Amino acid sequence: MCRNIRVLHNFEPPATDGEVHEAALQYVRKISGAARPSKANEEAFARAVAEITASTRTLLDELVTTAPPKDREVEAEKKRALARERYGR
Repeated sequence: MCRNIRVLHNFEPPATDGEVHEAALQYVRKISGAARPSKANEEAFARAVAEITASTRTLLDELVTTAPPKDREVEAEKKRALARERYGR
């Protein structure tokens, strides 16, 4: 899985449409092997991003959990602490 794609489920506040779109874009970039599509592939690339964005939003809206929502800032700080430990920053 692409390291730039983050977990979007069960956060407070919920994932924004922009975050869902960015995850879809990263996914399409990864599986297509292209950061930017050629002119010939531009339409297919954009369509794939739109379809994956819609599917992801549907999935996130339908997932059910009994776990309490995670706080974005707390989770981000955990990742920063892990990075400091791992990379000495």
